[in-house]
Amino acid sequence: MTTITEQTVRGALATVEDPEIGKPITELGMVKSIDIDGADVAVEVYLTIAGCPMKSTIQNNTRAAVADLEGVGDVTVSLDVMSDEQRKELRNSLRGDAHEPTIPFAQPDSTTRVWAVASGKGGVGKSSMTVNLAVSMARRGMKVGVVDADIYGHSVPGLMGSTQKATAVEDMIMPPISHGVKHISIGQFVDGNAPVVWRGPMLHRAIQQFLGDVFWGDLDVLLLDLPPGTGDVALSVSQLLPNAELLIVTTPQNAAAEVAERAGSMSQQTRQRITGVIENMSAMVMPDGSTMDVFGSGGGQTVADRLSVLTGSDVPLLGQVPLDPQLRVHGDDGHPVTISDPESPSAKRIEEIVEKLVVRRDSLAGKPLGLGVTRS
Repeated sequence: MTTITEQTVRGALATVEDPEIGKPITELGMVKSIDIDGADVAVEVYLTIAGCPMKSTIQNNTRAAVADLEGVGDVTVSLDVMSDEQRKELRNSLRGDAHEPTIPFAQPDSTTRVWAVASGKGGVGKSSMTVNLAVSMARRGMKVGVVDADIYGHSVPGLMGSTQKATAVEDMIMPPISHGVKHISIGQFVDGNAPVVWRGPMLHRAIQQFLGDVFWGDLDVLLLDLPPGTGDVALSVSQLLPNAELLIVTTPQNAAAEVAERAGSMSQQTRQRITGVIENMSAMVMPDGSTMDVFGSGGGQTVADRLSVLTGSDVPLLGQVPLDPQLRVHGDDGHPVTISDPESPSAKRIEEIVEKLVVRRDSLAGKPLGLGVTRS
């Protein structure tokens, strides 16, 4: 008969992560006690706050991890709440002792790829594209975060099917997680559908807090859903995240292309790189397999060509996402089309765009490194 020890139980608990923080509960000081009575095990776990939205997940995952140990009988998991001092220690272990939070994605050693998704005008599906790109990347095993930087027209929580509020631990904000994607939005801090009536400095401060006060963990990709146009938020993002690259979303018609070009040409002033252009609401695929250009054609390629000339660098058309009712339907029900209907025309095109994005232009794949052998 296998003897259950505290060491073996603690080893099992090391596989349980806090969903919001992404680190083992043993490393975060969340294991309050382990009591063993023969084959029966009782574990008490600290929650960061009393109203932790992930408490059921933590409790269930803890129980499952211990129950998987050979020879274990009954497993009991109870919960307690950290004291103010414990929360302060947790905050310091995650963020250090700095009084003012820094923006991790703006640091020279950051390995997070940052894309700001922009458009010249509203109604081109920029937010839907941001959410579907994020969910598609998360499905590939990447750690992804989304900042809903469209303060006045915030829509990311709805598109993600999230009603969860952000939670605070000391001066850190824990972002909700939906479909494997961490996301933050002003919509998580206002009541119902209340409007946000702020001037420019307040917008800047909100974006700064979303980037610096939120605990994102180690992200592979951060996507920012910018408001349409070239206003205060676009400028704030360029100042706070000078390494952010732009993804320009447009539609096929000439009017939208001209406006999108203005949004892209802003990069000349902010010195941001444009990764490429996405044409949304492209030709609609009909039931018989034929296509219909509901909004015209060629707008995306036109924007890409003009921006290539303006910036003096290659700005590719990354893809053309067809006008697909499923993209709208699954946006309304909070289950992005890339996970709810991956075989739909729009989901397939978005996956192709993601395939291009996740391969860095400066990748070493296939390049000779010029390494030689030196004899000593």
